[in-house]
Amino acid sequence: MARPAEKASLDQWYVIDIAAEIPAEAKPNRLLGRDLVVSRDPAGTVIVREKLEGGALGEPLPTRDRYGFIWTTLGTPERELFDIPEADEPDRRHVVCGAVAVRASGLRIVENFLDMAHFPFVHTDILGAEPHTEVRHYTTEIRRDVDEVWATNCEFFQPQAALSASGGIMTQYMYRVAAPFQTLLYKTCPAAANRWDVICLFVQPLDHDRCRAHPVMFIIDDESTLTSMVHFQQLIFLQDRIILENQRPRLLPLEPRAEIPTRADISSVAYRRWLKEKGVTFGTAERAA
Repeated sequence: MARPAEKASLDQWYVIDIAAEIPAEAKPNRLLGRDLVVSRDPAGTVIVREKLEGGALGEPLPTRDRYGFIWTTLGTPERELFDIPEADEPDRRHVVCGAVAVRASGLRIVENFLDMAHFPFVHTDILGAEPHTEVRHYTTEIRRDVDEVWATNCEFFQPQAALSASGGIMTQYMYRVAAPFQTLLYKTCPAAANRWDVICLFVQPLDHDRCRAHPVMFIIDDESTLTSMVHFQQLIFLQDRIILENQRPRLLPLEPRAEIPTRADISSVAYRRWLKEKGVTFGTAERAA
């Protein structure tokens, strides 16, 4: 039997589906190794329950409708859902990019999202290209006041940084890990030099080595069609999925000597240290103490 999720993972908010796509009839779902049933009541409110042994349903779980998704928790989060101020700016396009199933630890997906070194080799001629392979020095910190991991002063040459970009540019990045399975990227906006495009990846861990990734963008782009923007983002993530599903081990090791980091991996080092401090073990090769 797979080891159950520990308290640190249970006490988080997770996306379980796109809000607009949840039907009235009951629909199965899954989170942290537990089966859920999702439905709408006669008033249209989304109800999430855990499916217990024997088929009985538990009491309704807490839910939040935010950023185009329904969120829930199997524990008791200490804080409300993290804030993304850009999501409420009226001139931004809110682009929900669907859900992608991945046979890998959800923590591996977050760590891959933080990695710039793979751009020229996995996203060739889009997010990177040879000979521009150097990851320049950047800053990583665990911000204790908000309990988040941030990487700032990141930059990388990209042949096509966004669908709206014309020609290669040196792209500025900031990474934010707002929760163990939730991460955001702020990057140069080709359409507005003084603002950031925001790309989020909300990871729903189904089991230790299986998850659904929910990408969403809050961007400034008045020209591209919704379909083309979704296809562009899905292309990027499907390229990542090939790498993610072939990583071994599938679970994320937290033991420092298990995988040797390079200078470019300082955000990964901070992320793993933060997970270990918090006691997160779901999706890792470690067992709870």
